[in-house]
Amino acid sequence: MSELVFFTNPQSRGRIAHWMLEEVGEPYTTQWLQYGPEMKSASYRAINPMGKVPALRHGNVVVTEAAAICAYLADAFADKGLAPPPGHPARAAYYRWMFFAAGPLESAVVAKSMGWEVPAGRNAMVGFGSYADTMNALETALQPGPYVCGDQFTAADVYVGSSLGWGLQFGTIEKRPVFEAYVNRINARPAAQRANQLNEAQLQAAKP
Repeated sequence: MSELVFFTNPQSRGRIAHWMLEEVGEPYTTQWLQYGPEMKSASYRAINPMGKVPALRHGNVVVTEAAAICAYLADAFADKGLAPPPGHPARAAYYRWMFFAAGPLESAVVAKSMGWEVPAGRNAMVGFGSYADTMNALETALQPGPYVCGDQFTAADVYVGSSLGWGLQFGTIEKRPVFEAYVNRINARPAAQRANQLNEAQLQAAKP
């Protein structure tokens, strides 16, 4: 079996991929990288030219971007049941909301946190349209429950749930009962708790 090597930092989006690795349950090695020279070094840029985390090396291949890592792992270890199989109708919702969270939701949340305003009448020029439209669309996706793909928990929940959880925690996503119930439900998963414990332990170990 090809070795999984995970490059991350406990204060990064790497936490998303870390949760996914715990859901998969296969052995992996974690390389904790510090921001600054270590993450921007030539040796690490050979893995990720952006000089950022997360990144995953699986044998001879490298995957970057948290959403891509989640989707890759779900397909690489299809027996874990973390994605609807190709051809299944639920695969549409899986792709739809995974990419929604990585695109419109991410953009809308960053714009809000940065205080960026879309000029009046220019909503059609940005992928998320408006913050309100994005929040309403997300609520529509999660309303049926319990997960993005109905009864099946998938990698899309890891990504959507992580993005939503951070937004609720830092106030960049407005609190709605549907959002809070969903985040509480998925954060109760043992894999989510294990990943969080690993990252918190690393933060404590790095303190002077």
